[in-house]
Amino acid sequence: MSDETIYLLVRADDIGFCQAANQACIDVFNQGICRSVEIMAPCPWFPQAVKLLQAHRNYDVGVHFTLTSEWENMKWRPVSDAKSVAAEDGYFYRTYRKNDNYPDEITFEQGDWTPADVEKELRAQIELIRKHVPWVTHATTHMGGLRDNPDFQNVVDGLIAEYDLAVDLQANGFERVRAFGENSQALEPAEKITRLRQTLAELQPGRWIHVDHPAYNTPETRQIHHVGYERVAIDRQGVVEAWTDAGVKEIVAQRNIRLVSYGDVKRGSLN
Repeated sequence: MSDETIYLLVRADDIGFCQAANQACIDVFNQGICRSVEIMAPCPWFPQAVKLLQAHRNYDVGVHFTLTSEWENMKWRPVSDAKSVAAEDGYFYRTYRKNDNYPDEITFEQGDWTPADVEKELRAQIELIRKHVPWVTHATTHMGGLRDNPDFQNVVDGLIAEYDLAVDLQANGFERVRAFGENSQALEPAEKITRLRQTLAELQPGRWIHVDHPAYNTPETRQIHHVGYERVAIDRQGVVEAWTDAGVKEIVAQRNIRLVSYGDVKRGSLN
């Protein structure tokens, strides 16, 4: 490929967390521009996500390390017997660090977690996912983790190396692109479509990654929220509509934008 090629890695996060997300994550692959999806083992709709992915084995899948449970009205627990990674009621903590929206709530960072329990839980998640989706190529961390804590990050890095889940996008020249611009959660679906079309029409040659969270606006997702993010259903419906939009796909085709996955990067298919 020439240096003028535009590579775009579109990643869908959080398959498994609810039914509306599961179907959306599949549709943005089958009907849209998404090529990698991140699966969450502890979540309630993980079994259905597995079935959907098993029917789409050419879909690149990542292990989405999950140690937080952020939503009101929906919670999930560890898949192992690692006690210190869970809060008082047995669910994961809402967040890793203090959040102004929940000033009195204890966070993961403040808890009594141990590296041994973090390793036990994340290893259990990898094993469960690989049991059902053996073609996983990489791993990412839901809500970011504690990247600046060496005890935490050493566990994550060690497991990624042990299970051959490392894909270093930065080392391969990828940069994040804010495809929906600033304040994207406040946008209506039609506005998301417009912004994505504009972004792709102006995207310069290079390697780009765009990450978001597709889900349908259903009675289920309209009950899922947390303080500071109340428009979950509308926001995520917009992601689906933008990623499957005919005009977006036309721009991708006209500009010869090459849609790629983590697996493509790992296999060296971009060279």
